[in-house]
Amino acid sequence: MRSNNHIHNRRCKHSLHRLLMAAALATLAALSNGAAASAAGPARGEWDFRVLLDDAPIGEHRFALATAGDERKLVSEASFAVKLLGVTVYRYQHSATEMWRGDCLRRLSSKTDDDGTPEKVSAEAAGDNALAVTTPKGTQAVEGCVMSFAYWNPAIRTQARLLNAQSGKLEAVQVSRAGSGTVEVRGQPVAATRWRIATDAQPIDVWYSAQGEWLGLDSTVSGNRKLSYRLK
Repeated sequence: MRSNNHIHNRRCKHSLHRLLMAAALATLAALSNGAAASAAGPARGEWDFRVLLDDAPIGEHRFALATAGDERKLVSEASFAVKLLGVTVYRYQHSATEMWRGDCLRRLSSKTDDDGTPEKVSAEAAGDNALAVTTPKGTQAVEGCVMSFAYWNPAIRTQARLLNAQSGKLEAVQVSRAGSGTVEVRGQPVAATRWRIATDAQPIDVWYSAQGEWLGLDSTVSGNRKLSYRLK
């Protein structure tokens, strides 16, 4: 039993690590023309999610977005604990602060405790059209308008690469509309459109209202288990 718990722990850790930024839950994309996008996303908002694994609560992830002048500031905090037979087999803590100008990320600071493994990422604007991303492994310069796994911003749907705010790695993505349905919002079913973000690890399904508001998130992780975000 101890051996099975260890394997389960490692699989959960690997899958959640790739999904979350996290968080995710998650931050870079270059626009095809290399120019900054207009500010299409919201100016402010709060998203307070219950996080569930196979519909069982494992924690929460909160996002708060505010605007000051021509900049937007996003603060996110995540805390998860996965249990197996009453024993905690995985813990996750993540905090990040992002500064945006329009739809382009200009600064980032994140810290993560991924089941005992610390991670740290920082980023600063490098001129008008680049971002310098620093991790314990070094610094890389990324050209173009930089965007995170910013599920709160509908402009994410047009991106081809995203920077993971937890690891500082660029991830190739394909974003496409994946139909419509209903998603639970504060205990009530709400009509929504599902957009799929395909990554190398697993697809992430993000739910939006008709007005483009972020309503929830679903992904399949190791063992064919379902990870979900649902608004409180």
